[in-house]
Amino acid sequence: MSHQGIEIYTDGAALNNPGAGGYGIVMMWRKHRKEIAEGYKFTTNNRMELLAVIVALETLKSEGSEVTIYSDSRYVVDAIEKKWIYAWRKKGYTKIKNPDLWKRFMEIYPKHIVKMVWVKGHAGITENERCDFLANQAALRPNRLEDTEYLNSLKNDEGDMDL
Repeated sequence: MSHQGIEIYTDGAALNNPGAGGYGIVMMWRKHRKEIAEGYKFTTNNRMELLAVIVALETLKSEGSEVTIYSDSRYVVDAIEKKWIYAWRKKGYTKIKNPDLWKRFMEIYPKHIVKMVWVKGHAGITENERCDFLANQAALRPNRLEDTEYLNSLKNDEGDMDL
């Protein structure tokens, strides 16, 4: 059974990018509303933008949900709506940033009917502003998580430079 009309707003933040980061999600369906936020010690804005979309989709309880996701990230919206992600997948996610998150995204994305909509950030859109607030507050929490995949990618990049 599909849930029709789920609206999701997402945002990501990284202070000093890269730096302390977080994501914020507002999910709405009929009279229901759910807010989700998580912070990370050291990450990037783009990782948090993408992770917000992933976590929102992973939170849905029923496969086949019809979802509209609003994001102010051209990086995320264009990769999906312009179908760049399929070329990246075909090439094994090589030579792109955040391959770990794009792989995770492609595990959940096909399970739903998703429309991505770009919205202008900081333009007074209530739910987008709320997500921005949640993301920035999460980035400031004392109990932030480690973005181990990002930290590992930095170590690998440094290793490549030594060769």
